[in-house]
Amino acid sequence: MANLYNDNRDLKFHLTHPMMQKLVMLKERNFADKSSFDYAPIDFEDAMDSYERVLEVVGEISGDIIGPNAESIDAEGPRVVDGRVIYAKGTQENLDALIKAGLLGITLPRRFGGLNFPIVPYIMAADIVSRADAGFVNIWGLQDCAETLNEFASEEQKERWLTRVVNGETMAMDLTEPDAGSDLQAVQLKATFSEAKGTWLLNGVKRFITNGDGDIALVLARSEEGTRDGRGLSMYVYDKRKGGVTVRRIEHKMGIIGSPTCELVFKDAPGELIGNRKMGLIKYVMALMNGARLGIAAQSVGISEAAYREALQYAKERVQFGKAIIQFPAVYEMLSVMKAKLDASRTLLYETSRFVDVYKTYQHISEERKLTNVERDEMKEFQRLADLFTPLAKGITSEFCNQNAYDAIQIHGGSGFMKDYAVERIYRDARITSIYEGTTQLQVVAAIRGVTTGGYLKQIHAYEKLDLRPELEKFRRILISLTQDYEEAAENVITVGDNEYIDFHARRLVEMAGYIIMSYLLVIDANRDMEYFRTAQVFNKMAKGEVKARGEFIRASSLEDIGNYKY
Repeated sequence: MANLYNDNRDLKFHLTHPMMQKLVMLKERNFADKSSFDYAPIDFEDAMDSYERVLEVVGEISGDIIGPNAESIDAEGPRVVDGRVIYAKGTQENLDALIKAGLLGITLPRRFGGLNFPIVPYIMAADIVSRADAGFVNIWGLQDCAETLNEFASEEQKERWLTRVVNGETMAMDLTEPDAGSDLQAVQLKATFSEAKGTWLLNGVKRFITNGDGDIALVLARSEEGTRDGRGLSMYVYDKRKGGVTVRRIEHKMGIIGSPTCELVFKDAPGELIGNRKMGLIKYVMALMNGARLGIAAQSVGISEAAYREALQYAKERVQFGKAIIQFPAVYEMLSVMKAKLDASRTLLYETSRFVDVYKTYQHISEERKLTNVERDEMKEFQRLADLFTPLAKGITSEFCNQNAYDAIQIHGGSGFMKDYAVERIYRDARITSIYEGTTQLQVVAAIRGVTTGGYLKQIHAYEKLDLRPELEKFRRILISLTQDYEEAAENVITVGDNEYIDFHARRLVEMAGYIIMSYLLVIDANRDMEYFRTAQVFNKMAKGEVKARGEFIRASSLEDIGNYKY
């Protein structure tokens, strides 16, 4: 029996990060639930034991059911029958197994039947499921939409909707339309309040909706007649039981085939307003998208893990010229770089998750009582870090995921191009990660503020000051030098005083910051466990080359040069 949690020491390592003590104490409100719920932890050790046990169940289901079903789901795919989605046989088996194990509503409060877990173990579960089947996590992982309801819905709405999610109903977020993809301000699906029916009615078309026939959907719609921008949009919750929505078709995709991506037609579909009118895009979708981006980062890491393991196993078994190909420098270097990118992606993912965890938990606490000045300052600081790191994590982990999938195919050679091997599916599944929930280019647009405001530099200096083992000091010296290169490059671009010039170099600057941050995080990991020394060393060398190259490109550039790139 395979267990995708127990066979991965990296997951256990990140689960036991020193900050988990703080996260658990905040999330559990000093274990206030222990007298009301028999499954609530009584102390920190009990909470950590609960996380371990649940992740072992996720690992077992992923290894024994989800992973083995992945190929048949990829071949069969979902279908539309009478305007409704029918999952592939394996997809329904996967979902049934996770529902039976009580693995929906992982982060939701216990009063709604949830497990009240922090975000870190939930993201870890998504990491594990993604390794087994990246397409399926798009169905199970959309339970994260419930967090938006938990954050912004009324208590009465939470009671009705969140209990249904915990009991196994799936979710969707209906945002994009044929003419409103990345530009959600252009959404035109109309919401009109019917006095006769006492409800909002939704009319229009949504496209590219993941798990579009989910039981419960969050819908972005235009509630203010005559408006054309984001200020006229509101957020609604739609119940499939009420009817009014038809699945017109399922998109025929390159990858993640088991996940139905739907075009939906709304005809007087009843919707329930969430929060305040006109705040749909400005407030609620922003929160929803940040959660989704963290989920895609977890999916990317899971795919990277799957790609690396497939490549490693094949390289050990494939014999050419009288020896296993893993013995050839060209191959073992690729594998070492793949592992370094995987470890760098994962450490960035969980650092980001911890930042989000602290800030979100304080946010919920503030609804229960007034925060102290210290708590409020801490919440603001962790929100700042979460906002800086979320686009960085989504952008870089998805790019590394694509690179690792590419290299896994390359190590397989011609065999990797055949459907006989899992890497062919992994490669196709990987491609979407740098596109949906905001392309890498859009993540750069969000992340460049961390460069221009000095946010990334501030955090880099914070890492720089940490105590390290003597054998790790050499990395600090190298990273201090790279940080100087980054500072110089950022100053060279910003002082030109031209927004287009900043945009032109934005990706280079964000990636420079990202490489330095991930290098520090890997060094910090090695400081906790010297098993990560090798990875830190490999990634550090790679980061040095990447940062120096981008810095040199910027040094050799001028505002006039960008005209050569225009069409």
